[in-house]
Amino acid sequence: MPKMLFAQRTSQVTAIASVATAMLLAGCSTTEVDPTAGWSPNKIYSEARDEASTGSFDKAVPLYEKLEGRAAGTPLAQQAQLEKAYSQYKSGEKAQAIGTLDRFIKLHPASEGVDYALYLKGLVNFNENLGLFSWVAKQDLSERDQKAAKDSFEAFRELVTRFPESKYTPDAEKRMRYIVNSLAQYEVHVARYYYERGAYVAAINRAQNAISEYKEVPAQEDALYIMMLSYERLNMNDMAADAKRVLEASYPNTTLLSKGFRREDKPWWKLW
Repeated sequence: MPKMLFAQRTSQVTAIASVATAMLLAGCSTTEVDPTAGWSPNKIYSEARDEASTGSFDKAVPLYEKLEGRAAGTPLAQQAQLEKAYSQYKSGEKAQAIGTLDRFIKLHPASEGVDYALYLKGLVNFNENLGLFSWVAKQDLSERDQKAAKDSFEAFRELVTRFPESKYTPDAEKRMRYIVNSLAQYEVHVARYYYERGAYVAAINRAQNAISEYKEVPAQEDALYIMMLSYERLNMNDMAADAKRVLEASYPNTTLLSKGFRREDKPWWKLW
């Protein structure tokens, strides 16, 4: 009997060892081979650029990541990080692109590429803005998030302030003006949204916000008109008269008082 038990145990141990060996071999057989293992940093960079140039940004990103590690501490690694951020942006990985750019700015504050990093950061959020301001989609405008717009403005403002001579600064300034106008116009559309639904106090608050927060923008004309109409609906005639007086003084050629709201044939935000 003892011999039989020993034989059974030996058989079990052998079987377990065989299974473990098979699993180990199976694991080894599925291990991916790194095709870039023998490549030089320059070759990795060339391949990544080729992928990006053909629009295969999702394939370019991991190559740039390989290059960051292989060329760590060199200008090429910094270039790889910037181009990786651009590829992430173009492949729709906007949060990852912002993260890459933030790391670059933090790790390389004296780099010649910081102005581009700030510009690209602003651009990523700027393009996100178009979705925020698509009011013509008939969605509820009252609770729309404007964080991307403001983040974009801050990135462009830092670029313009720190690098006034940068080749990216003129375009950043244009986009800053656009963002301010967009945010103000957004407030006006929300105010009009409330007005048309009978929420006159809310309409006044949003119109006042457009006037106080965003100076010298075209949207102020509409904001004053909405305030005037809302005060009239609330039978606050003195306040309505004040709003009308400011509207006429600020915009002597306004057509709002005679023709009402302008009909908008295309989205107000489509400037590009």
